[in-house]
Amino acid sequence: MDSAKEAGASLETLIATFNSRIVELQELVVARNMYAPSILPDLATVDTALTTMESQIDAIRDRINEERRAIPKAKKLIEQSEKQQRKLQHMLTHMPLGMLESFSLSDPMPSRKFGDGLDFKSTLDLNLNSNSNSNLLGNELQIKPTEEPVAPPKFEKKGKGPAPRWYISSEELDSLSSYMRGRLTLEKVNIAINDLATYADSNSHLISCPKKKMSEDMWDKSLELRDISMNEQVKGKHFFLETDIKGPSLKLDNTGKAILTVLRHLGRIQETRIGPHRVLILLKPSNF
Repeated sequence: MDSAKEAGASLETLIATFNSRIVELQELVVARNMYAPSILPDLATVDTALTTMESQIDAIRDRINEERRAIPKAKKLIEQSEKQQRKLQHMLTHMPLGMLESFSLSDPMPSRKFGDGLDFKSTLDLNLNSNSNSNLLGNELQIKPTEEPVAPPKFEKKGKGPAPRWYISSEELDSLSSYMRGRLTLEKVNIAINDLATYADSNSHLISCPKKKMSEDMWDKSLELRDISMNEQVKGKHFFLETDIKGPSLKLDNTGKAILTVLRHLGRIQETRIGPHRVLILLKPSNF
């Protein structure tokens, strides 16, 4: 932004100097040709050239202003890209070992889907150089992925992606008191987080699925979930019901209840009651 301001100031100085020089030239022409009628054509030519130059300078100034306004947008995009990179790195770092091994077997290049292969700074090319087509600073932001991007999973309802999987770290687990942590391990808790996201994804699918694709029982549940999703506490968030907790890893036994307590304490879920249902809402951790 400072460099853009300096460039604008330099341009204004250049214009002022140029106008001063033109005035001097006009005075010299008048002094050399004391007879006014003979100097009119020369002055008209100078005036035409000056008008053309001023028009070009105005176009340059407008272009610089456009680029100056585009800089905050480019910075914001870079910040969002770095934020997404940190999120993916967090998921990869804290993914349960069993899931990571399974993922590695199914995809020999996991870095194509997670943070190892992501370098948003290197893939963003800000085309801010001048060229012959008057793109003086190039306000277009060109994104050039180093590898072919992997297509995201398709959801029938636009505007709501898959449920987040905010895995916990060993530091977060160690920060808990011993009576709350009990015999829980990082592996068990993070696998349970994956189950919770699966429940929420299943409910999102039911809410958006048309009636003709569901049985009568499933349609009744879909209507019930839609009513819950319109509640102010739940609207726009991923959620599941306590009755959805049926494994494969997380169950409503003592271990499962302890895991839910830990996740509630670490800010991963929030519980509320809507009608007869105990609803659990997935939350974004405060440190993200």
